[in-house]
Amino acid sequence: MPRLIYDYTKSVLERVSFDASLFCKELEKALKTLLPYEIEQLTEWLFSFTSEKPELRQCLLSSNT
Repeated sequence: MPRLIYDYTKSVLERVSFDASLFCKELEKALKTLLPYEIEQLTEWLFSFTSEKPELRQCLLSSNT
């Protein structure tokens, strides 16, 4: 079951990546919902996903991931 939440979180973040403020809000929600090991996985995925999206990198810094 937790894997489904992690996958859902990734899909939501991908869908809202067009808007940095919305992306930040969804990231904050995800960090409140996911388990610690899922947050680690998400952090790795986020660094990869945002490597070519510098406007989204600010969300990573502000959310302390």
